Amino acid sequence: HQLNTANSATVCLATAHFAKFGDACSRAVNTLPEIPKELSQLWSLDTRSSNCPDDAKVVQKFMERKIEERIEKHEKQIEKKNFVKHLVLVSIALGAMTVVVSAIRRR
Repeated sequence: HQLNTANSATVCLATAHFAKFGDACSRAVNTLPEIPKELSQLWSLDTRSSNCPDDAKVVQKFMERKIEERIEKHEKQIEKKNFVKHLVLVSIALGAMTVVVSAIRRR
C-alpha cells in the first residue's frame, strides 16, 4: 500500500516480522522491541518483485520454478567449491611429488 501498487490481487510472500513492518506494528503496539542486527541489515538490500496472474496454480508453478532455480544455483556453487577443493588437493599432491622427486634426484 505504501507504494500504491497493492490491490485485491496482490500476494506478498514473506514472513511477517516487526522489522519489516515497523509502521504497522508501531500503530498496533506502543513499545516495539529492538530490531535484531541481522534484520536491520535488510533495509539496505535490494528488493525483488514479480507479477503473477490471480491464479493459485500459476503462483504455485511460479514459486516451484523459483525454488528449483535457487536449488540449481546452490548446487552449482557447491560443485564449483568442490572443484576448487579438488584443484587445491591436486596442487598439493603435485607439489609434494615434486619435493620427493627433487630429493631423490639429489641422492
